[in-house]
Amino acid sequence: MNATLIISTFGAAVMAMIAIFIRMKAIKKPATVKKIILPPVFMSTGFLMFIYEPARLTPAQVLEALSVGILFSMLLIKTSSFEIRENNIYMKRSKAFVFLLFGLLVARVLFKLIIGDAINVEELAGMFFILAYGMIIPWRIFMLIRFKKMEKEKQTQEKEAAIAMRT
Repeated sequence: MNATLIISTFGAAVMAMIAIFIRMKAIKKPATVKKIILPPVFMSTGFLMFIYEPARLTPAQVLEALSVGILFSMLLIKTSSFEIRENNIYMKRSKAFVFLLFGLLVARVLFKLIIGDAINVEELAGMFFILAYGMIIPWRIFMLIRFKKMEKEKQTQEKEAAIAMRT
């Protein structure tokens, strides 16, 4: 194994651990529209990597990475849900999120080992960024729709409780 593979794998593992820590901390606080929308907005700055010519991808590479990302987003969508607690909307904890992040890390290492000689490091980084973005956008759109539905449900419950208190 070369030093680049070891360093980049270690870096990806650290990033995965940070993401898990942040998600576990965020789950303890009520969800908001802002908390759902902002992560992909902030992540979009990663597209600046494509200014660097060696990181630019072919349309086929973009399509491949985007397709895999959308596929992985289905797993996140399937395992993400909200609940109403203490008159607030919270994201339910999902063990699948942790497994998905580690699965992506393993996939990244395997891709590097298998096709590392065929695709340069910059292109591979770009493909994994597109994969991650292709995963987060459908998931966050789904979360936003489900959150809005829960918000309406909560308002209905509050109205029913207010009517019951008056009678």
